[in-house]
Amino acid sequence: MIRSVGERDLETARAALDGLAKYENAARPRARSPRNIIAQVGPAVLRDHGGGGPAVILVPSLINPPHVLDLDEEVSLAAAVAQMGRRALLLDWGAARERAELDVGAHVEKLLVPLMAKLDQSPALIGYCLGGTMTIAAANLAPVERVATVAAPWHFSDYPEDSRRSLLELWGHARHAAASLKVLPMEVLQAAFWSLDPMRTVSKFASFAALDPSSPQARRFITLEDWANEGEALPLPAARELIEDFFGADLPGKGNWQVGGMRMKEELAVPLLHCTAAHDRITPAQSAPHGDIREIDSGHVGMVVGSARTALHDALLRFLNPACRSQP
Repeated sequence: MIRSVGERDLETARAALDGLAKYENAARPRARSPRNIIAQVGPAVLRDHGGGGPAVILVPSLINPPHVLDLDEEVSLAAAVAQMGRRALLLDWGAARERAELDVGAHVEKLLVPLMAKLDQSPALIGYCLGGTMTIAAANLAPVERVATVAAPWHFSDYPEDSRRSLLELWGHARHAAASLKVLPMEVLQAAFWSLDPMRTVSKFASFAALDPSSPQARRFITLEDWANEGEALPLPAARELIEDFFGADLPGKGNWQVGGMRMKEELAVPLLHCTAAHDRITPAQSAPHGDIREIDSGHVGMVVGSARTALHDALLRFLNPACRSQP
């Protein structure tokens, strides 16, 4: 990828190589202690992130680790929710090898919904990326208070056609190896993400090369890149459903996605909010579920961990606490 960019912009490519070397050799911060587990079903757990009041479950994607929603002491959607008069519970899906037989819908039916049932009251749900798609399914299957999605796709046919075609071609090349492994390795998905905007991928490492290694910005870059590269492999049934049934056939968008024998509907009888990112290449805003939309001037990850996160927090505060809506 850097070689390809170098054919057009040699200076950026050289800086990116320098940044990549600095990233690989950088000291890592000490790992934070995991939060207490308050409920568990199979490998999936709910971790308590504090706060008081009605529970909110934060549902991450299956593709990357959950701690993007609790990145560090200063950047944490879970901590922000805990300050909104809510009890914040972060879902951790657990090891992929213990979910090897589950497709996307089965993760909802057999893990998320049973975890919800362990709480005293029906929770609110906030789902990020594919986790948002899954929260809508959970709300079709079990009582919830309200649902917010963040950069979540539903209408997969509204992705750019070349992006869908490239992902299906990549799956075609990787499918047999994935079948042997019984998982789709994270590296395959990373290649798909990088291909969406290779210049941006290279440029961010070029920018990192110029940062003071001891600065908060450098430390956060390292933490975020480690997160992006540490994801569990995707269980084979989940990979197949995501790529063939969602990106290929757009079953959710066409109203044909079934979980637990029920067709999943994007319209629910509870309050719904869909937060989209105006510059999202991973989940284009037009692919979001239809309904009450709040567009954030950011990208897919930046709306959660970047400066635009304050706009996201404000939207969620007003949604989770309707009394705040009348306040300026």
